[in-house]
This record gives sequence, C-alpha cells and structure tokens, in this order.
Amino acid sequence: MDKPSAPSCERNRDPILDVLREQFADRREVLEIGSGTGQHAVYFAEAMPALTWQCSDRVDNLPGIRLWLDEAGRANTPPPIELDVGGTWPLHHYDAVFSANTLHIMGWDEVERLFDRIGSVTTDDAILAIYGPFNYNGRYTSESNAEFDQWLQARGAHMRIRDAEAVDALAEVAGFDLINDIAMPANNRLRVWQRRR
Repeated sequence: MDKPSAPSCERNRDPILDVLREQFADRREVLEIGSGTGQHAVYFAEAMPALTWQCSDRVDNLPGIRLWLDEAGRANTPPPIELDVGGTWPLHHYDAVFSANTLHIMGWDEVERLFDRIGSVTTDDAILAIYGPFNYNGRYTSESNAEFDQWLQARGAHMRIRDAEAVDALAEVAGFDLINDIAMPANNRLRVWQRRR
C-alpha cells in the first residue's frame, strides 16, 4: 500500500509547530488522538526530539500511520496504538495531548467521550492542544468555515464545526482550564488547556 497523504498536513504543520514548540517546551510524552495519516507525528517528532510522540487512531488508519513512522525511523515515535474514543483507552499517562481536525469529524457524543476520558490518560498538569475550526457565540468566523460546515453536514449529519464555548464547558468539567486560544491560518484555531493540579 502507498503511504496516505493529506495535503492539509503539509500546509498547516509549520504554524502548528511554532505553537507546540512553546506549549510543549517542558513536556516529555505526547499522545496524539486521531493521528490520521501520521504526517504530523513524523514532522513534529523530528522537530522536537526530546518528546516521545505516541500516535493513535482507529484501527483502519494504523497501517498508513505505520508506513510514515517506519520510513522516518525515529526513536521517539513508538508504534501507533488503537484508540477509538468510544472504546478502550490506554493505561499510560501522558503530560501532553494533541489532536488536529478531529472534533468536527466526531459526533458530539464522541467529543463528550473524549473529554470524559482525557483525565484517565493524563498527568496532573497535562497540556491539551486541539487544532481545527471553531465557532464563537454560535457564529462562524468566516464564510469559508460556513461553507466547510455545510460540506461536513452533507457528508454526515453528526459532523459539524463545534462551538468553542461548548467545548470549553466539557474541558472545565474534565478539570482543564483554557490557557491559550491562538488564531491560525485558514480560519483555524489552536486552543490549549491545562489540567488543574
């Protein structure tokens, strides 16, 4: 099989990396939820060699992720693990969690499950960084995001851009406080929470 490729990963990886270098500066182990192709993992693990970058995704995506990781051959990218937010979560505790372009693909019940379980895999002061589009006060931040949301809902009724305030409420219940909300290219955001000690 050929390595899977997502052009958006090539476009957004440098702006994301600029933020993660700062937010993950004192971190050691990152769990990436929904690694997709594995492109982000390879790029970020090479740029931040002090971090162990643990990929995870649904089982169907693991072979493609392995192709990227195997080709890169980096010591700080262990084999990807299966993680469906509605299923079994790993027993290990990570001091950072990253996820890109996942919340609008999941159903809202899965987003709730993610935040309900995030405490079980994180250390007391863990950082959670999530990249993607968000609405604010129930409104789109751009016409392109409105069009993207219509495209998502045509693909699946469970998909849609999430309201930042609703996600923050889930994070609050899970014990995570919003510490950064950073504007990114293409009308995306990188929102960062930290777990309360």
